[in-house]
Amino acid sequence: MIRRLVYRGYRLVAAVAYRVSRRFTKAGLSVLAGLAVTAGLGFDTEQTMSYQVFSLLLALLLVAIVFTFFFRVRMAASRILPRFGTAGCPLRYRVVLKNNTAKAQSGLVLLENLADPRPTCEDFIAEQLAEEQRLKSLRLVRKARSNGVRMAQVKEQPLSQLPPRHEAEVQIEMMPLKRGALRFTGLTIARPDPFGLCKAFITLPMAQSVLILPKRYPLPPIALPGTRKYQPGGVAMASAVGESEEFISLREYRQGDPLRHIHWKSWAKVGRPIVKEYQDEFFVRHALVLDTFLEAGSREVFEEAVSVAASFACTVQTQESLLDLMFVGVEAFCFTAGRGLAHTDQMLEILASVRVCREKQFNSLLRLVLEHVAALSGCICIFLSWDAQRKKFVEYLKMIGVPLLVLIMTEEGAAGALDPGPLRDQPECFHVLEAGKVEEGLASL
Repeated sequence: MIRRLVYRGYRLVAAVAYRVSRRFTKAGLSVLAGLAVTAGLGFDTEQTMSYQVFSLLLALLLVAIVFTFFFRVRMAASRILPRFGTAGCPLRYRVVLKNNTAKAQSGLVLLENLADPRPTCEDFIAEQLAEEQRLKSLRLVRKARSNGVRMAQVKEQPLSQLPPRHEAEVQIEMMPLKRGALRFTGLTIARPDPFGLCKAFITLPMAQSVLILPKRYPLPPIALPGTRKYQPGGVAMASAVGESEEFISLREYRQGDPLRHIHWKSWAKVGRPIVKEYQDEFFVRHALVLDTFLEAGSREVFEEAVSVAASFACTVQTQESLLDLMFVGVEAFCFTAGRGLAHTDQMLEILASVRVCREKQFNSLLRLVLEHVAALSGCICIFLSWDAQRKKFVEYLKMIGVPLLVLIMTEEGAAGALDPGPLRDQPECFHVLEAGKVEEGLASL
């Protein structure tokens, strides 16, 4: 009950802070701060003259608020968004505005309305419990989080004068802070009052969204574990030709087909190039295993783990091998990309929506990997901790002969010297990545 009351207080404070910051300009916020100070100092009217300053500031603010009721303008707008954005990289898009009045409009400001980023009560309580478990016994001050719950940073965009019945295009730039769906609920056109203290609003409902992909890190050339393996039946949709000489069928020639596969008799018979098609049987296939079971760590560690997985997804795709992304959410997922099956963008879309799993146990991840282990050339494991369960996971895969590359994500300043455990005899396959220093850690692989 206490935590739920704290959550209600958090929502109330966040809502008031959001509305005040949008409604008042910087000068207006200074006037509000002056009102608060002079109200506290002006109780004793015989000893101080602060009440006179309070009265002046209050009169200015009330006049500014009255001016906002006379703001009347008819506008139409359309927002042109890209398909994707990337966390930590500027997102640029266009907004087309039309002045539907017979009067030129000047001094306007454009504000974006984003969906409410505040967590649900259950997520808020779970995050607080995880934070309390993570704190050290003598640590009195929690580390401030730079991004908080905001999905993006977007500044006010001043607009040039709009002639009557005229359209204008505005270039907007925002900074996505987190991966996932960035949802827009509307567009607000504002105009400050003559004193520049308070803004009058008109809101245009414009529900749209853009998917923000995970942040990626550059990776050095990595010799991933494993070699080509026999794939029973091959991959029917793979576009690349493997090492098998098992004939399947004849088909028409496509640009890029090797000349040694041309079936000359069929060409002579039908009068156009015909080639022999073979089934893929041997190729490299890696598993990218993402740990989604965050027990006592911070959300920052999980977000960094997703970014590392996205970095490997982009790199392995360029190395012309199959990649199976495996993780556990509401269900166990295995998504295959590479060699014509899917593109990197599709895998990044999936990683943009990955969430912490609280419904299942860690053993469900091991069962998922074992279902596909016979076809795997190697396994890249990204873990959120290094406990007995994860060590057992690695030990079992090593025992059945699966080459491994294990990456352990830790909080900033908590890397220490972790025992490689089952990989003690293969230290080159065991790496610890510290949140905040992930790029440096990946560069040393």
